[in-house]
Parts: sequence; C-alpha cells; structure tokens
Amino acid sequence: MYFFTGDEHIDHKNVIRYCNRPFNDLDEMEKVLVNNHNSVVKANDIVIHAGDLTLGRKEVAVRYIKQLNGKHVFLKGCHDRWLSGKALQIWSKMVDSQFVVVCHWAMKTWARKHYGSVQLFAHSHGNLILTPEEAMCQYDIGVDNNSYTPVSFEQIMGILNGKKEDHR
Repeated sequence: MYFFTGDEHIDHKNVIRYCNRPFNDLDEMEKVLVNNHNSVVKANDIVIHAGDLTLGRKEVAVRYIKQLNGKHVFLKGCHDRWLSGKALQIWSKMVDSQFVVVCHWAMKTWARKHYGSVQLFAHSHGNLILTPEEAMCQYDIGVDNNSYTPVSFEQIMGILNGKKEDHR
C-alpha cells in the first residue's frame, strides 16, 4: 500500500507558530507525527515523503526515520540539506492503474497530465487555493492539510474523484 506525506518539519520550532500547529513544543509535535504515522502505515507499506522532513541535520532525520513504520522514499524540498545532492525531486509511478507524480511543489504541468495523471505536492502547508479544475487532479499531501497523518493512495483518489463528481 502507498502512503504520501510531506512538510513534517521535524526540529523546526518556528513551524508550530508559522503554521499554527496545535502543539506546545517540538517533542509533542514529533510524538504526534510518529504516532499518527504508525497508526496508519504498516511495516511493508511504501511512504513517499514530498520534502521538508527536517531543517537539515542528518542525525535528526535518521533518529526520526527509525521510529517510523514503512519503507520510505524521500524527495528533496526546500530544507532537506540532510539529503545528498543526488536525491530525487520528482517521483512518478503507475499506482493501481493511475499515473502519479509527486514533487515538493505544486506544478502547473507534469508528466502525463493530459492523460489523467495526478500530481501530489506539499510545500504550501494547506494554504494553496486550487482552481476547481486543478483540485480534480492535484492534492496537497502535507501534514498540515491532512491532520498530521500520511494519506493513503486510496484516500487521495477518493478525494480527487469526489471533486470530479462535484464538478459535474
């Protein structure tokens, strides 16, 4: 099973204030993120992280990752200095007959867009307003937009398909 997330911002104290996150401190935020993650992700699930896992310290990233269930793919965001220069910025794959493109940033166009592919992004912390047409094929997978929990591929497709139904 595939899960998607992003913008965890581990070890970034100011993100609590910037994004109005409901946490008293970094320890509480990290505990909630780990618990929420592990409540939905199982050992063999694949998790695509769309950037900004942490502000840069590799030891913080490693400590956090060790606590998480699943097999992980990390895309480079604005703050991922802990990742090597060879880290992916875009991940794309056919998932259950649906072509999916994931990037830290929302895109205007992407691979196979005109053939019904979907684009998943983070970076905007739930604040990017999509047009009705964009909302049928793009989704913000960042934690601020998803109750601080990774979202499954099935959940995302349900949301996007619901927007298509609403648009008819």
